[in-house]
Amino acid sequence: MGESQSRHLLGIAGLERPAIQALLDRAAAMQRRPPEKLLAGRRVLVLFYEPSTRTRTSFEVAARRLGAETVSVTASASSIEKGESLLDTVYTLRAMAVDAIIMRHGESGAPFLVARHVDVPVINAGDGMHEHPTQALLDAFTILRHKGRIAGLNVAIVGDILHSRVARSNLWLLSRFGARVRLCGPPSLLPAEFAALGAGIECHHQLEPALDGADVVMVLRIQMERMREAFFPSEAEYVHYYSVTAERLRLARPDAIVMHPGPMIRGVEIGAEVADSPQSVIREQVENGVLIRMAVLEQLLAPAEAAEKSA
Repeated sequence: MGESQSRHLLGIAGLERPAIQALLDRAAAMQRRPPEKLLAGRRVLVLFYEPSTRTRTSFEVAARRLGAETVSVTASASSIEKGESLLDTVYTLRAMAVDAIIMRHGESGAPFLVARHVDVPVINAGDGMHEHPTQALLDAFTILRHKGRIAGLNVAIVGDILHSRVARSNLWLLSRFGARVRLCGPPSLLPAEFAALGAGIECHHQLEPALDGADVVMVLRIQMERMREAFFPSEAEYVHYYSVTAERLRLARPDAIVMHPGPMIRGVEIGAEVADSPQSVIREQVENGVLIRMAVLEQLLAPAEAAEKSA
């Protein structure tokens, strides 16, 4: 991990390329050979202030496969609902002898705040509209499984870019590894400043040029829960211009893969025929998420053993 994140995984933006590659390589090794119970006797806190199925469950499965015990806390089932502050909650739970904290929070930067006040590793499982680092790692891992490389690929990310922490983490990771990233969405959901985030990044407000010759098509959900105003006239209009249908997918390369971080809204951002097509790797992304999260937990909680296995 980079020096700023050697004890934590807070975002892709703070990771150097070798650290990212090491996690991808370790996940691949775990796929070939089940890992040992390196975290036996460790206790991992899974602290979620937002609803989640895939990410929370994936982290819990990953920890248990490595032999760790998990303690899951959600906002609706704790003192959080009674108004307890974030740091007070964390201090209370840390006193229960947890060895790491995996947290999701609706406010950008919340995991960074916690990381400054605890003496155990903090893993960002999604913070507001900022980052979702393990999602980007599992997406990169999935792309590598199918394409063998990231450099030189055309990756179209379509949908609600503005509110998507998945888009930001993927943008930083994929562009750092040499992909050409095409962001696509309505002008209200794809501000012009995204084009200035790095070399090889394009912004499109029309779907067809974004999909043309794409090697990877990553579809994002419209995050209505983060919108306090209307960003497009109607759902029907969004579907008309931006839904990734089978007909539109033909613009991509014949061997293009289709991805989605979930949850999917079939018939809105993605057609059911695309989600269930042979080109879809959406279910595989869920499987790969466990492998990536195992690699992250091992790296942070058993770094000496992880380094030895990756040597």
